[in-house]
Amino acid sequence: MPLPNRVRPDGSLFADLARGLLFGNRGGKFHDPATKALPTRLFATRQWICCVLSFKGRQRDVWGRYYTELFFCDEVTALAAGHRPCVECRRADAHAYRAALVAGLGLAELPLFPAIDERLDRERRDGRTKRLHKLPAQSLPDGAMIATPKGEFLALRGDQALLWSPSGYVASRPRPAGLVTAVTPPSSLCALVNGYQPLWHPTAAELA
Repeated sequence: MPLPNRVRPDGSLFADLARGLLFGNRGGKFHDPATKALPTRLFATRQWICCVLSFKGRQRDVWGRYYTELFFCDEVTALAAGHRPCVECRRADAHAYRAALVAGLGLAELPLFPAIDERLDRERRDGRTKRLHKLPAQSLPDGAMIATPKGEFLALRGDQALLWSPSGYVASRPRPAGLVTAVTPPSSLCALVNGYQPLWHPTAAELA
């Protein structure tokens, strides 16, 4: 029976057999190791990161005594949920993400990652509710995730809008026009606009 540790683009958790390309955490433990049931609290700190699945041969008891491990379909999903690259296991990606964000914001100095985490925290949630952003579709970069009125999630890629599922992208639609509901926080959108290249699930290329 899979644990409810898979992450939707809106940051909510659910159970599914699909493992995904990345895992991460939200700064600590917020699950119950005894029951391993869907937690009512969905984060421990502002530090929400996404990591590689394998690093230095480390082995973990998932949802054991330590932090709450989470799994993402791909990095496009993780960014939409409000996570950023981990500095330890994805150091080059974390620095590339920060450099793209700094370029987009026109900052004179590199911020520390805790400052980026605070910024993302303000953008990704309103209390315990996912914060969404109404934005013109033409302003959104590839890698942005939007929500439809039907509760679907679409990842923008070229002239396509790819229908998200836990195991990858399952259909291609025309890229929308006009105002859309962006799920990806503005800071990550800024990084994407300014050159950050997220890890896509292989099914995205198959739909090209």
